[in-house]
Amino acid sequence: MRSAYSNKVVPWLLLSPSILICILFLYYPMVQIAKLSLYKVAFFGMRMKYVGLENFIQLFSSPVYLGSILTSLVFSGAVVVLGISISMGLALLANQKVYGARLSRVGLIWPYALSPAIAGIVWLYLFNPAVGVINYTTGLLFGIKPQWYSHRSSALTMVITAATWKILGYNVIFLLAGLQNIPGQFLEAAQIDGASTFQRFWKITLPLLSPTMFFLLIMNLIQSFFTNFGLVNVMTEGGPREATNILIYQMYTSGFRYFKSGFASAQSLILFAIVVGLTLMQFKLTSRRVHYQGG
Repeated sequence: MRSAYSNKVVPWLLLSPSILICILFLYYPMVQIAKLSLYKVAFFGMRMKYVGLENFIQLFSSPVYLGSILTSLVFSGAVVVLGISISMGLALLANQKVYGARLSRVGLIWPYALSPAIAGIVWLYLFNPAVGVINYTTGLLFGIKPQWYSHRSSALTMVITAATWKILGYNVIFLLAGLQNIPGQFLEAAQIDGASTFQRFWKITLPLLSPTMFFLLIMNLIQSFFTNFGLVNVMTEGGPREATNILIYQMYTSGFRYFKSGFASAQSLILFAIVVGLTLMQFKLTSRRVHYQGG
């Protein structure tokens, strides 16, 4: 097949705006961050001192940063497990042929359209110890009104709840699409053979959804590491006593609160390495998907 452009310059001219944007706003900042991670930087870059890998050594010997890694792992693990599990249940319910199903599906998806900061404000008021709906409900049912912002475990639970709610819409979109693409004859044949609802889900639905669920696992991990800064900043500011100080917020604190640009750049490279590792894992493992074919 002959190329549409006989002149080799024309394609590069058409690509040049995109290439320029990538260079200015992606590749150049990445190079500068890699450079800054090797320096101690004074206030607003007024003075720089080359220190090599000292920033990275200090990071992994810092109790605060190591605690932030542990907090991020707990936070991300809880958000991923709860998010995918609850989303699966909601997708199964939304996939039923009932009156008003389309409207209910829109209602399930809309939280993902909110920005993390707005979601944080919503849940900040819901968890408010004095006037929040959650404390009002726990007071009626159990006679208790927890001080969510005062204790480490309750503050982390509060942020995990908000982040899980925020990701539900994203998960439901993919799981609902996956459920609607499962051939109906598989489930009908299993029902005729006497399989229960749980057996049909466990033996047929879940295996056929496994590629979608693995994709969501990786994407949820990436989003839990990178997209919850606004939520944490609005709700807890990393407290109390750094209980919700996840990696992305720790990087912000180092760079914009204490103005340690070199230190923050080293943290950003570590986060970049994490997302690259997760992405490579997704590409490698999803290439081994099972393809189901009719006999």
